[in-house]
Amino acid sequence: MGSRVELFEQIRRDREREGLSIRALAERYGVHRRTVRQALASAMPPPRKRPEGRPAPRLGGYRELIDSWLVADREAPRKQRHTAHRVWRRLVDEHGAEVAERTVREYVHRRRRELGDPPGEVFVPMAHAPGAEAEVDRGEAEAVIAGRRRTVHLFLMRACFSGAGFVIAFERECQQAFLEAHVEAFSWFGGVFATVRYDNLGAAVERVLRGRRRVETDRFVALRSHYRFESAFTRPGREGAHEKGGVEGEVGRFRRNHLVPVPAVASLADLNRFLEDGCFEDLERRIAGREATVGEALRAERRALRELPFWYDTAELASPRVDAKALVTIRQNRYSVPVALAGLRVQARVGAREIVISHDRREVARHPRLHGRFQTAARLDHYLELLQRKPGALKGSLPLRQQRDRGEWPGCFDEL
Repeated sequence: MGSRVELFEQIRRDREREGLSIRALAERYGVHRRTVRQALASAMPPPRKRPEGRPAPRLGGYRELIDSWLVADREAPRKQRHTAHRVWRRLVDEHGAEVAERTVREYVHRRRRELGDPPGEVFVPMAHAPGAEAEVDRGEAEAVIAGRRRTVHLFLMRACFSGAGFVIAFERECQQAFLEAHVEAFSWFGGVFATVRYDNLGAAVERVLRGRRRVETDRFVALRSHYRFESAFTRPGREGAHEKGGVEGEVGRFRRNHLVPVPAVASLADLNRFLEDGCFEDLERRIAGREATVGEALRAERRALRELPFWYDTAELASPRVDAKALVTIRQNRYSVPVALAGLRVQARVGAREIVISHDRREVARHPRLHGRFQTAARLDHYLELLQRKPGALKGSLPLRQQRDRGEWPGCFDEL
């Protein structure tokens, strides 16, 4: 049997070709004469009337019980109130009700309005000017780095006008990583946004005050002062997530599109190059409802960004003393330096990804930063001068073992 539109077409065609009466057409097609009149009046069937005021007899005496649950919910925590599904399940499991879940859902929805419960939050669609605002969010992902499966922390900055996003990964979610991510993001975008919006993350906010006021950390304020942008923070809790809704789903979207399957890379630097390739790939996509691609919109937005100032050094400074094993202790981990510096004080620049050690303004060592506590990073070349006098210490030394683990000790050396 065809649709009602096709039925109306056949009725109208038979009327025109054969001149049949309304009664004859009704008998031919087995429909009421009212339907024939509707077909002759219009080619499109009228919309079906939604039944109103149906008694839903199976809900019967459960209405008062449901009302009592909804009223009691006003005193319960927000996350422990009845959903319509939970109401239906309790009716079935606890009271043996034989009622459809849809019937319960419609009743609960209507009664909540009648009891004065506020409707769900309503939002205003926003229009952003080029370069005016960006949003920041964080997330996690897994990657196989140097043969080990690890959880990395993602930082994402999204331009509100163009929809372009920059993603970078760190081994730890700390303030140092947060600051370095800003430097890398502004460099990738080619300029600075007028305002950057955040949730109330500890790397930027020391204390949340009443309303929109925040006590911000000194290092974040210094970063903001250097790049001359304004910071804006969302309301605490679930409500605040909607205030930067443009970026809320971006971490998940990026993870699904670029980190599935789980990538296998040699180092964190290789992973970040892989993520940057994904950022460039996303410039070719087109956001629903927009004519230009993300990349085309970003080219227009870059002209409105504030000019980048000189490079901002986010590293923390330390002045550790070299111990008798040619190691310096930084953030509860130890790093090797040339043995000639034993007993001297050196200068260290502590970054989120690497430690750079210098003496007399000359770089003497550079190590990937260790995360955790009481770990040691030792390079064999720092001890060559000492091993020349103590060759027996080479075989069981920590620097040699770490060099082997990194695959930097060729087999020909053992043969020699």
